[in-house]
Amino acid sequence: MLPHSLSMLALALVLPGMALAAPAAISASHDSLEQRIKACTSCHAQEEKHDAFFPRIAGKPAGYLYNQLLNFREGRRQYPLMNYMVEHLSDDYLREIAEYFAAQHPAPPPAQPSGAGAVALARGQQLVLRGDAGKKIPACIACHGQQLAGVAPAIPGLLGLPRDYINAQLGAWKNGIRRAHAPDCMAQVAQRLSDADVGAVSAWLGTQVASADARPASSSTVPLPLHCGGVPGSSAQVAP
Repeated sequence: MLPHSLSMLALALVLPGMALAAPAAISASHDSLEQRIKACTSCHAQEEKHDAFFPRIAGKPAGYLYNQLLNFREGRRQYPLMNYMVEHLSDDYLREIAEYFAAQHPAPPPAQPSGAGAVALARGQQLVLRGDAGKKIPACIACHGQQLAGVAPAIPGLLGLPRDYINAQLGAWKNGIRRAHAPDCMAQVAQRLSDADVGAVSAWLGTQVASADARPASSSTVPLPLHCGGVPGSSAQVAP
């Protein structure tokens, strides 16, 4: 057994190291962002679920994800679990969450088999790539990028989303259930789509697969067809 004086010396040498190590260990295991967002990843896992409720959010532009978290917190979007989870979170925390998911780039999911007929798929391809001038419907690629991978800072990509999710969200915009910052450009577009158009767009998008290296474009290469309240500076980008 060590003499009392040596025991105290040993403790004096050991305890400072423990005091330095303990906070770092606690921080790494209990206060990392990965730990704090487990409630998010339990539903929004990188693996595609192919259902109407839990889209893949990894790789979406940070500004878009931040806007959606704000929309849930402020009631423009309604999904009780999301509304509850973010209702007391600060702007800074929401931005941190958005930036975390924006930096994740998992492999793209496979194409979804479609039971839609050739006519419906052709109509969906037309609307996505060329729009419908007669109905004043701009092409999806006019806003969402030529690769449909989104445009930073606030326009999301469309490929890799569950077909049922796209269908449900377009329907929610048509019916005024989902809203965004005014002017709500997606609501304007969705209200010009027939139910058949909505089904055609979601069916065709579901059959497409993003390239493994697809990333949101840094900026739009063409003027935007509509002013979108959630896209910074979009009023100056809209084609005359």
